[in-house]
Order: sequence, then structure tokens, then C-alpha cells
Amino acid sequence: MLSYNKGLLLRSRELRNNMTDAERSLWSKLRRKQLNGYQFYRQKIIGNYIVDFYCPKAKLVVEVDGSQHYSEEMLEADKRRDDYLRSSSLTVIRFSDLEVLKNLNGVIERILEYL
Repeated sequence: MLSYNKGLLLRSRELRNNMTDAERSLWSKLRRKQLNGYQFYRQKIIGNYIVDFYCPKAKLVVEVDGSQHYSEEMLEADKRRDDYLRSSSLTVIRFSDLEVLKNLNGVIERILEYL
């Protein structure tokens, strides 16, 4: 079992209740074991981070990045975060909001490659 920061529980709940359109769209395809029977969780706390979607069986983290993720500062923060997650034996894949909204089927196909 992965460790997590219990101080992030309220923030995680807030994020679940206020998902972006792209996250909501992707969640509609990930929930209820729709992808080959794999269970996904949304806004899952892992260590000191909250990941958008997590599949424990596949050790897969799926991130949906909005435009704020493309600043130099956020790119560096995402790199540190990804390095931490990978050091925990997790695979991290990222998609832009636009990619999810415009090509949901392609995003799902890519996720299926990791399951």
C-alpha cells in the first residue's frame, strides 16, 4: 500500500467535487471498471501529491494537464512529482485538457496500452 499525506484529504475531496470538463469526460470512461475491468480512483493521494487518476492494479497514474502546467515553474514541479511517483514504481502518463476533450477515444486507447 502506498503512503499518503492525510493532510491532503480535504483538498482531494474538493478536487473530486470540482473536476475540470476534461477530467469529468475522462472519468466517465474510467469509472466502474469500464476499461478491461480495471479499477480507477480519482484525485488519489500518493505521498504528498494528489494525482488525477490512479489504477492500483496497473500501477498507473493518469494526469490531465490544463494550460497552467506549461509554465516553466509548473513543468519543473511536474517533473519532481513524476520522479517521485516513478520512484514508487508507478507509471505516469500525461494528456492535455485539449487532447482529452478533442480525442477522448485516442486517450482511452493509449491508456489501454498500459493496462
